Amino acid sequence: MGQDQTKQQIEKGLQLYQSNQTEKALQVWMKVLEKGSDLVGRFRVLGCLVTAHSEMGRYKEMLKFAVVQIDTARELEDADFLLESYLNLARSNEKLCEFHKTISYCKTCLGLPGTRAGAQLGGQVSLSMGNAFLGLSLFQKALESFEKALRYAHNNDDTMLECRVCCSLGSFYAQVKDYEKALFFPCKAAELVNDYGKGWSLKYRAMSQYHMAVAYRLLGHLGSAMECCEESMKIALQHGDRPLQALCLLCFADIHRSRGDLETAFPRYDSAMSIMTEIGNRLGQVHVLLGVAKCWMARKVLDKLSQLKLHCLSESIYRSKGLQRELRAHVVRFHECVEETELYCGLCGESIGEKNSRLQALPCSHIFHLRCLQNNGPRSCPNCRRSSMKPGFV
Repeated sequence: MGQDQTKQQIEKGLQLYQSNQTEKALQVWMKVLEKGSDLVGRFRVLGCLVTAHSEMGRYKEMLKFAVVQIDTARELEDADFLLESYLNLARSNEKLCEFHKTISYCKTCLGLPGTRAGAQLGGQVSLSMGNAFLGLSLFQKALESFEKALRYAHNNDDTMLECRVCCSLGSFYAQVKDYEKALFFPCKAAELVNDYGKGWSLKYRAMSQYHMAVAYRLLGHLGSAMECCEESMKIALQHGDRPLQALCLLCFADIHRSRGDLETAFPRYDSAMSIMTEIGNRLGQVHVLLGVAKCWMARKVLDKLSQLKLHCLSESIYRSKGLQRELRAHVVRFHECVEETELYCGLCGESIGEKNSRLQALPCSHIFHLRCLQNNGPRSCPNCRRSSMKPGFV
């Protein structure tokens, strides 16, 4: 496939992608990657694949194409291409919550000799670095990076970059609990979309609406929060944007929790967790776990099963944070709750009720995993030693 044909196929893929025919676009680009001999065309199509997989939430695939793009940039021996490929590698690691790697690759970008692309991509590098610092709760460094990104945007009249930075600043101020600023910046992003975004992707509008929803909820304006979140979710569903769908589900759950409607909040947390796990957003998973824990704490009286689940979730949170002392405390309480409720299988010792599994009750009312009974096949109940192993009615 020659240079002109490669360009035509890349453009064809872009048109398909912009009309929401994502899978067809990916097929076109993959054919270019397999048959194309032009290195510049190969580099460009890899960039398209990185962007598409990012918006679809396929972050591991995004990382794979970013690595291949770096190899292609090295073959081209072009500093501009190398800068762009390292930025894509930084973004891939940012999406996978590998924040230390993100910062390292961003520093590599900033350390490259002056290039034509440097003026255009420098702000995006600073933005990605700021998001990584925010993920690590290094707030001063995050703010410094966001300010640099904003300066790049203003100096180069890059309103798209300014819109993205405003959304990140909204997230920053939400975390440090200045809720007025947490609302101001995404509102500024929404203004930019309205004023300049006629030819932009709808993802910019969806992104600003989501961050406004988060801020409105924190300020207690739950009706406005729901409206903004619904608009963001509508766009996310239209474009198959799985990462944004997960964030909207989390926001919906938080809104219902704020209203005291815990039974409606729980299934939305479950749906958000399912997508967060699927796409590899570990930081998002922690936020879901925190939301669920707050739901259980909001209940006036915690039954034993809720206590068990709460300690289980707390264990997951502290394990992900590497806080060993707090982790051990919740592990101990979790096992105490298991003993108190007798919710464990007497054959394998694992807890019951922590995850979906097939169970079997015996006439003595002791419960076991069905697979354990089938595999071990004892003639008496392992707990009370009653001889009858005939299954009970329940």
